[in-house]
Amino acid sequence: MTDIEIAQAAEMIPIREVAGLLGIEEDKLDLYGKYKAKLTDDYLEELKGRPDGKLILVTAVNPTPAGEGKTTVTVGLGQAFGKRNKKAIVALREPSLGPCFGIKGGAAGGGYAQVVPMEDLNLHFTGDFHAVTSANNLCAALLDNHIQQGNEKRIDPCQIVLKRCLDVNDRVLRNIVVGLGRKIDGVVREDHFVITVASEIMAVLCLADDMEDLKKRLGRMVVAYDYDGNPVTAEDIRAVGSMAALLKDALKPNMIQTLEHTPALVHGGPFANIAHGCNSVRATKAALKMADYVITEAGFGADLGAEKFFNIKCRQAGLKPDAAVLVVTIRALKYNGGVAKEDLNQGNLEAVKRGIGNLAKHIENIQKFGVPVVVALNAFSADTEEETAFIEEFCKERGCEFALSQVWEKGGEGGVALADKVMEIIDRKKSEFRLLYKDELPLREKIETVAKEIYGAKCVNFSTDALKTLENLTMLGFGNLPVCMAKTQYSLSDNPALLGRPDGFEISVRDAYVSAGAGFIVALTGNIVTMPGLSKNPAAFGIDVDESGKITGLF
Repeated sequence: MTDIEIAQAAEMIPIREVAGLLGIEEDKLDLYGKYKAKLTDDYLEELKGRPDGKLILVTAVNPTPAGEGKTTVTVGLGQAFGKRNKKAIVALREPSLGPCFGIKGGAAGGGYAQVVPMEDLNLHFTGDFHAVTSANNLCAALLDNHIQQGNEKRIDPCQIVLKRCLDVNDRVLRNIVVGLGRKIDGVVREDHFVITVASEIMAVLCLADDMEDLKKRLGRMVVAYDYDGNPVTAEDIRAVGSMAALLKDALKPNMIQTLEHTPALVHGGPFANIAHGCNSVRATKAALKMADYVITEAGFGADLGAEKFFNIKCRQAGLKPDAAVLVVTIRALKYNGGVAKEDLNQGNLEAVKRGIGNLAKHIENIQKFGVPVVVALNAFSADTEEETAFIEEFCKERGCEFALSQVWEKGGEGGVALADKVMEIIDRKKSEFRLLYKDELPLREKIETVAKEIYGAKCVNFSTDALKTLENLTMLGFGNLPVCMAKTQYSLSDNPALLGRPDGFEISVRDAYVSAGAGFIVALTGNIVTMPGLSKNPAAFGIDVDESGKITGLF
């Protein structure tokens, strides 16, 4: 059965019953039909006095075309805690329509380790992404209208930095010209689009603690610069209140369930290659008050999602993870060892040995933050005992635990060994979580620290524009912010073709900009783009609705 067929065959229980497992009364839920709900603000306020559970981050090696199953392991681990009669919650990001109709897929997990309703989640869900898109584009419209109506703030049309957004891949909108036509149609200028998950408002939503914090962050957003080079904010153009109104419901975490009825808070969805790649702070903090174990994930490999989870999300939210699970597949190691995608199901220990440097680097990266690591080998039927034994011994030699995960095939039962290992390491080895760099380190040195310590780069080459921007941002008072590296997910370097564990490479930073509301500086490396395009044969070609109204081909 395909993932969507498994999900459609699942027997869900009403979301009020899922909430009841955690002692949540129905009046603490805003229901979105029978199987989806949002947690009310009143309930979130009630949680604040409770003690925190244990926080477990799930990350992975660099992704390959074969897929590594990070979200699948995250969901399966949550189900496995249930098999051990532990109160657990899964905290995930919402999927973007871009990957759903593009090439990557959604974010519901797979096999018998999924969150449901799967089609709802992967498509419109509760409308959070639409709210972010609308709020962003409202701000853009107010900005252009401010210029049209006299430009009181003396905004330089050549220095507008707020981009419009859309939650699908559309390469032709990356660079556009607006204001064409008559004088009443606005000022002619170059404009741009980013995908919604790369917008600053998505980051703001995911990092805000409550409505008050959300409005402060929205107000701090730099939308343009005036003719003197001073920043103009969303507050300056009086956009905050109306944006907050659009985001009022989107700020509330969503609750759904796994195939085994484990509660799941799914909220927010920034990409990890062009944004900070973590679910919302609000959902994570709520989950920690609601359960003994919270399993969350961060996008792509540990060089992107985990680094940003630690250096950005944990820094801002005061979170201290208790353990990290690092997902790897034998197929991924073979791919990093030079094996073509079509040959990955053939036994090849030598290729595993060649590619295992990628796993080694990610283990080292997590250990730099002082967090205990458990390597989860996501099992496939083509894996050999020899290959598995080699990886297990490799992990033990590097001071981290190892467990086999079979959650895709067996659901929670297939993750019990992993859950046991995670609980054991949390009890035995106290996390000594620490950040990679201090706030006061200069922006350039923060970027160099991430590039050298996490990626393994020899050096960082900054363009003249990037150096000028970093200097200007420091002068404007943004020098103490953390950095959010925008980099390809396929390699530790900024070149997607450099697989395994490359060395001697250089990272190129071509530009940077401030996300003052989110509270970080974005550094653009290599050829990374913030509005993806569609492939020659996008996933959209295979998606349809049959005569009975059932969605097909989603996954």
